[in-house]
Amino acid sequence: MMKKGSMKLGLVLILCMGLLLSACSSNNNGSGSDKGNNGSGNAVNEGNSAETPKENVKISFMGHGSPQEKEIFAKLIKAYETKYSNVKVEYTSVPPAEYNQKLSTLVASGKTPDVFYVSGPQFYKFAEAGTIQNLQPFLETTELFQEGNVWKQALDRYRYDGKLLGQGDIYGLPKDVGPWTMAYNKTMFEEAGVELPPAEVGGWDWNDWIEAAKKLTKDENGDGKTDIYGGANFPLEGAVWASGGDFIDYATGTIKIDQPEFYNAMQWVADLRLKHNITPSPEDEKAMNAYSRFVAGKVGMFPMGPWDQPGFWDLPFEWDIAAWPVNPGTGQASTWLGSMGYAVSCKSKHAQEAFNLAAYLALDAEGQKQNYELGQAVPNLVDMAKGEFLEMDKAPANRQVFLDVIEKYGHPPVEFGSKDTKWIDTMWQEAGKVWDGKMTAEAWAKELAPKLQELYDKGNK
Repeated sequence: MMKKGSMKLGLVLILCMGLLLSACSSNNNGSGSDKGNNGSGNAVNEGNSAETPKENVKISFMGHGSPQEKEIFAKLIKAYETKYSNVKVEYTSVPPAEYNQKLSTLVASGKTPDVFYVSGPQFYKFAEAGTIQNLQPFLETTELFQEGNVWKQALDRYRYDGKLLGQGDIYGLPKDVGPWTMAYNKTMFEEAGVELPPAEVGGWDWNDWIEAAKKLTKDENGDGKTDIYGGANFPLEGAVWASGGDFIDYATGTIKIDQPEFYNAMQWVADLRLKHNITPSPEDEKAMNAYSRFVAGKVGMFPMGPWDQPGFWDLPFEWDIAAWPVNPGTGQASTWLGSMGYAVSCKSKHAQEAFNLAAYLALDAEGQKQNYELGQAVPNLVDMAKGEFLEMDKAPANRQVFLDVIEKYGHPPVEFGSKDTKWIDTMWQEAGKVWDGKMTAEAWAKELAPKLQELYDKGNK
């Protein structure tokens, strides 16, 4: 007969083996059972330099972005390596258009970076498949994480309960929370004698936006062609949401583009060019995209994210940001609120150090301060965003607009909630028929809706 002591020891060993085997499993239900480790079997340590293991380690980090972003992250990583002197980070920046394919190839070949950028659809797939660490156990043991001081709108993007996004444990940390605001050429407005757009939401509506754009639109050389446009890239998403419509109801998986709230908003956006000629045509965009036009002083109003700041700081004209105009029929404004996240690979041999890097970039006050001072993002830390960030002496002056979008009328991008985005890609590819005036938005939407429904069902249900 086995002694009681031996029986207890056996049970302990069985439980330990079970925990090891369950770590990062694809069947994880978000309960926090996949405790992180540092590659040597040790328990998760406090996410600060005093608790970091002393052996020298190397971890890999992969992201993407503009040359300015690459330069900014090189500085942030150097600061991390100073704080965690035993860790060296191998940083790879991939061109944005190549990033998703590159990451998928590395994951499939078992060479997943220790830390990497992850967005909505990929995050959903990776969390479901067990490709990324459940970070909840790490967060529970680090002083860096004060949940009430991190934007809820950002954290919720990286929650997963085993079935749905937006609830459950945290599987990623926000690289940023990206309020899509409206930049405007202040110098152009003043020279044209046009009233500056308001910073407070509700201070103007779509009709006011059109009237301002008309006054800014010019044919400078009299050749019959528009040289300066009043606005560019008014986002369809914001127009639809402000109208009370949506692209899809994720709760039921129902495509909604064939509803009047959607197609009327889409027609309004299309008519900014087709009817009013105050925004560039698709052909104009091919010759010079809207971003290039804005920095060249050829567009009066243009949507921007916080990451655009470094490229705008050296512009030869004054600029600022304004609230999005409201739909006069609903009294509502909306725009998309983006976010990119940091994920930690389940195959990382140095999960603690990898988490420390993600936490430094996402949560550490020093890292967040450098991030906003370099013009990369709004701080993830709420007190910093509402304090010193607003007091920064660089443009835009109306920094509060960034925070208003986050707190009042920002909306997750359309793809948040989809694992397969073929239906979205198809929608944007087909939208040219409306932008070109070949089809009305209503006819287009009613024709395309069944096809998009079929694509969504095939890839997501």
